[in-house]
Amino acid sequence: MERIADWWDGFEMWVAGLPFIPQFLVVLVGMVPISFAIAYLIDRALHVAGAALGRNETDGDRDPGNGVF
Repeated sequence: MERIADWWDGFEMWVAGLPFIPQFLVVLVGMVPISFAIAYLIDRALHVAGAALGRNETDGDRDPGNGVF
């Protein structure tokens, strides 16, 4: 575990030492996929919880009302 912590500290120091634009790009390349993955996992967890509670809707069951979603 200490090796992972040492690697992370080194990576963190490397990113912190970069100029702003490369630093921004490195963080963006890492955070966008991670954010999408977290959002997907939360969506799936809520879907499973809704199914367990009997509140699961399919697209055909929704009443669109006046066309505004």
